[in-house]
Amino acid sequence: MARFGLFFLCWLAALLFPPPSPAEELPRVSIGVLSHRGDEATLRNWSPTADYLSRVIPEYHFVIVPLDFREIEPAVKNGDIDFLLVNPGIYVNMEVRYRISRIVTLNNLINGKPSNIFGGVIFTRADRKEINSLEDIRGKSLMAVDKTSLGGFQMAWKELKDIGINPYRDTSSLRFGGTHDAVVQAVQRGEVAVGTVRTGILELMSEDGSTFPSEFKILGQKKSPEHPFSHSTRLYPEWPFSKLQHTPGQLARRVAVALLQMSPLEPAAQWGEYAGWTTPLEYQPVHDLLRDLHLPPYDQPARFTLADAIGKYWYWLLTVLAFLVLMIIMTSWVARLNRALKKSKSMLERQHNLILDSVADGIYGVDLQGNATFINKAVTEITGWRAKDLIGKNQHYILHHTRADGSINPGSECPVYLTFQEGKPRYVEEDLFWKKDGSSFPVEYSSTPIRDEEGNIKGSVVVFRDISARKQAAEADRQYQMELAHVARLSTMGEMASGMAHELNQPLTAIATSADACVRLLESGDTPRERILDVLETIGTQARRAGGIIQQLRQFVRKEEPRHTRVNLNRLVEEVLMLMEPEIRKAGIRVVRDLDDEIPLVEAQQIQIDQVILNLIRNAMEAMSEIPESKRVLTLRTRSAGGNAVITSVEDTGPGLSTEISDKLFDPFVTSKPQGMGLGLSISMGIITAHNGNLYYDNRNSKGAIFRFTLPVTQNNDD
Repeated sequence: MARFGLFFLCWLAALLFPPPSPAEELPRVSIGVLSHRGDEATLRNWSPTADYLSRVIPEYHFVIVPLDFREIEPAVKNGDIDFLLVNPGIYVNMEVRYRISRIVTLNNLINGKPSNIFGGVIFTRADRKEINSLEDIRGKSLMAVDKTSLGGFQMAWKELKDIGINPYRDTSSLRFGGTHDAVVQAVQRGEVAVGTVRTGILELMSEDGSTFPSEFKILGQKKSPEHPFSHSTRLYPEWPFSKLQHTPGQLARRVAVALLQMSPLEPAAQWGEYAGWTTPLEYQPVHDLLRDLHLPPYDQPARFTLADAIGKYWYWLLTVLAFLVLMIIMTSWVARLNRALKKSKSMLERQHNLILDSVADGIYGVDLQGNATFINKAVTEITGWRAKDLIGKNQHYILHHTRADGSINPGSECPVYLTFQEGKPRYVEEDLFWKKDGSSFPVEYSSTPIRDEEGNIKGSVVVFRDISARKQAAEADRQYQMELAHVARLSTMGEMASGMAHELNQPLTAIATSADACVRLLESGDTPRERILDVLETIGTQARRAGGIIQQLRQFVRKEEPRHTRVNLNRLVEEVLMLMEPEIRKAGIRVVRDLDDEIPLVEAQQIQIDQVILNLIRNAMEAMSEIPESKRVLTLRTRSAGGNAVITSVEDTGPGLSTEISDKLFDPFVTSKPQGMGLGLSISMGIITAHNGNLYYDNRNSKGAIFRFTLPVTQNNDD
C-alpha cells in the first residue's frame, strides 16, 4: 500500500504539474495494455516499463495507454497505439485481423520463479457443499471476466465444453464482471455460485488481504510441475508484446532487444511483478482453442465446398468429375502444405534472426571447411568485421590467426576445428581474437558441433565474449590488494619498530665495545695477535647479524613484483620468527617449532606469505597478552597434506574466540582488539585465496585458537 500511495502521488503530481521535460519534444510511442484489473493498477504496474524503454531508447518517449476489452480493437484498427500487450486470445484475434506480430513474450514472476505459461481457475466458495466438481456447475450461476478474456473465460469454456456443458445454455445465468477482482468479490459475497479468473489472481488478492485462501475451493483442480499455481484448465503461453503493422521494424527490434536484456532486478520488472521477457512463444494452442469454440477470428460459417456439392449431387457428377475432384483435392493439399511450409520457414528465420541479434555475445557458424556461414550483429559490433567480410571465408585466418606472443596460431590446433573434427563441444576460458582494425582483444568462447537430421556433423557454432573489461577489473583489484598488503606491512613494521631498534642496538653496541677494546689492545703493544683476531672476529659476527636483520626488514617492507617462486614454508616461518624475536622475548612467550622437514616446495610470492605468517603470529601474541607468562605458548606446525598441499598452523594458548567473532572473522574491519583495524585477517585471506589456497579458523581446540592455511604443492619438486 505504501508503494501504491507513493506511485499514485507521483503520477498525480506529474499529471497536474507536468515538468518541461525534453520527452515532450520526442516522438511519442504508445503501448496499449489490457486493463484487466482496472486502469489504476495497469498504470501502476506498467508505467515503469515505459520509463525503462524511454531510458534505454532515449530517442523516443514511451507511454502506457490502458485499454479495456472493448477499446482494444478500435485502438489497433485506427492505429492509435504502436505496441500492444494483451492476453493471447486477443492477440491471436488481432494477429489474424490486423496482422500485428509478437516480438517477445512476458515472463511472469510467480512465487519468486519466472513462468511464461498460465491457465484458468474455476472456483466457488468453500461453504458451497453442493458444488465439488466441474459437472456440478450445470444449472448454477457463473461469472467470468469478459467474453474476450482468455484466462478469465475462454479457457474455462473449453474445459466445460469438453464435459458437455455450454456456459451460455447450461447455467442458470452467465455474467461478466469486467475485471478479475470483480469476479472474485462477486463469488465472495455470494452474488454468483461459481467464478472463473486467470491463475495467480486468487493468490495475489490473498496476499494483499482482500481474500483468505480458505474462502474458496477450486473445481477440477490440476497440478503441473511447470506452473506453481493450482488451475482448472490447460496451460497456455503468457501475454505477448506485439508491434502493429505501421510500427517501424527498426524500432520494434530495439524494443525487443531492450526487453530481452531487462534484468529481473530492474525496478520496472519489480513494479510490473514479472521476471523479464523471453523470445516469442508459439501461440498455436490458442488458435486451436478459439477454433474449437468458434470464436473470432474463427467464427465464420464453413463455406459450401466442392466436396459438399459432390455429396449432394453425386449422381450427376460421380462419373464425370471423380478424377477432376481428386486432382483438385491433391493440388489444393499440396499448395496448402507449400504455403504452410513457406510461412513456417519465414517465421523461423525471423525468430532465428531476432534471437541472434538480441544476444550481446558474438555468435557465428562454421562449416566443415572452416568458413563462416552466418554471424550475428554483435560480431560486427565487437570486431568490426561485417557479414560480407566473414561469410564464406575462413574464420580462423581472420579472427584467430596469431597468439598473444606474436607467434602464428596454426589452424590444426584451433579449438573450433577440433570441435567438428572430434564431435565434442569445447570451452576456452581465455584466448585472443583480432579486430578489423588490426588490434586484438581477449575473449572467452565456446564451440559446439552442429548436426543435421541424420546426426552427421556439418560444422560448429561459436559463441564468444569480450573479456577486456573483466581482465582490467581483475588487474585493478590485484594492484589494490598489493598496495593494501604493502601498507599493512609498513604499519606492522611501525608497531615492531621499538623491538627491532633494541635488537639492532645489541650487535651495534657489541661492535662498538669490541672496536674500542681492539684499539686499546693495539695501543698496549704487547697483546698477542690471537687475542686481537678474536676481538675482530666478534666485530664481524655482530656486524653480519645486524646486516641480516636490516636485510630481512628491507625484504619485508619492499613492494614485491607479482612473481611466484618455489619456496620452503619452514624457511619462511624461521625468517618471520627472527623478525618477531624481540617482541616474542619481551612478551615472555615460549615458541614451539613443530616443522616437518619433508614438506614439499610450494609456488608463492614470498613476501606475501611472510606477511600472512607474521599477521597470524602477532594475533596469537596479542591473544595471550592477558594470561600469565608461564602459560604463554606459541606453536608453529607445518605438515604435508597428501602430497597435494602444505598445511601451516599457528596455535596459541589464549582464551580463544567467541562465536560472534568467529562467524565473521575474515570480514574487513571485524576485530576483537580495542585498537585494531580488523584488516589483518581480511588481507591474509585475500593473499591465500590468490595463491589458490585456503585460510581458516579451526575451532575444534577447547583452549586457545588455531589458524591454518594451505598452499598447493609445486608440480615439479625434484629438488
